[in-house]
Amino acid sequence: TQSNLFNLLTTLDYLATISMILEPTDNLLQSLYWITLIAVIVSSTSGVLKAGFKQFDLFGVIIIAVATGLGGGSLRDMLLDREVFWIRDQVFFIASLLSAIAIFLLARLVAIPPRFFLIPDAAGLATFGIAGTLVSLMVGAPWLVASFMGVMTGTMGGIFRDVLSNEDPVVFQSPLYATVCWAGSLLFILLLQLDVDVTLAASAAGAFIFATRMLAIYYNITLPKFRFKS
Repeated sequence: TQSNLFNLLTTLDYLATISMILEPTDNLLQSLYWITLIAVIVSSTSGVLKAGFKQFDLFGVIIIAVATGLGGGSLRDMLLDREVFWIRDQVFFIASLLSAIAIFLLARLVAIPPRFFLIPDAAGLATFGIAGTLVSLMVGAPWLVASFMGVMTGTMGGIFRDVLSNEDPVVFQSPLYATVCWAGSLLFILLLQLDVDVTLAASAAGAFIFATRMLAIYYNITLPKFRFKS
């Protein structure tokens, strides 16, 4: 029995450490650029909408937006020992700032429901989840690590947003959140392994994450919660 368990663990460890390095072609880098830019904009938007209901001033709103839009990708790059993406190209930082200011002004003209932030939040989860996975594969991370790095990139911005807003993070208590991001990241890797074009694979996996997250919210689908035996 111990021998079988050891063989199983050895096999799982081998499978988990298989790398699938993606060469940084012009097409791949362009896809990553636009996915990341969209992710920054929609994530920053969700940060502004969440902060708005706390009645933060403009500076507070900008800080929340930047933390939400840039936080997950920053942590990813530091863990992968890469130059932080928005320091290398300040377009992403500018996009986050402009998104914050635009939504700050728009909210004064249009009535926005309290839970509307969940829509851009889901879009940010999808786009950053795919971007994080893609970057990790490009630097040679094993597929399992790359998929989890996608989860971290997709969720950490929202965690920073909620902590700075003095609320329990949505990711820890909301209908399927990190779970759908991880599933989408694994789907993305599978599609790439099947030689699907990277743009098509990213679009399909991102759409899966967004749609599944929205369905989970609508039908209140959650994971089992921890509880002690009574």
